[in-house]
Amino acid sequence: MTDYYPPWGFYYRVEFAGSLEPNEVRFQTVSGLSVEYDTEEYKEGGENRFTHKLPVRTKYSDLVLKRGMLTESDTVRWFLDAFSERTFQPRTVTVTLMNEKSEPLRTWNVAHAVPKKWTVSDFNSSENAIVVETLELTYQYFTIV
Repeated sequence: MTDYYPPWGFYYRVEFAGSLEPNEVRFQTVSGLSVEYDTEEYKEGGENRFTHKLPVRTKYSDLVLKRGMLTESDTVRWFLDAFSERTFQPRTVTVTLMNEKSEPLRTWNVAHAVPKKWTVSDFNSSENAIVVETLELTYQYFTIV
């Protein structure tokens, strides 16, 4: 019997369908890979101890990606096109968790992702910090490969 150790969460890759830029895969943090059910309550006549909670539909969190700001970025151009031109081109975003040998452990395919919010960190002359951009995407669902 071999011992199992949960994977480390710091070695991963993010890929945007249609982007060929090598720096687009490097993100400091990835969050929002979560799913839950919305429920609808149903009160049964004569039963006062509880209400039935019935699953209605699944709800996915927004995908939030953070990285040091890039001055040239296909992904940021895609975001800015959505905000300035109102052109929403859904993309598939792939997040892959890797092991120490650069082998994929688990892959999430995020379907129909579109830009929701783009934020650049504050500029502060009294701090010695890099500029971080935050890319927030809304999406329909994800599948696990």
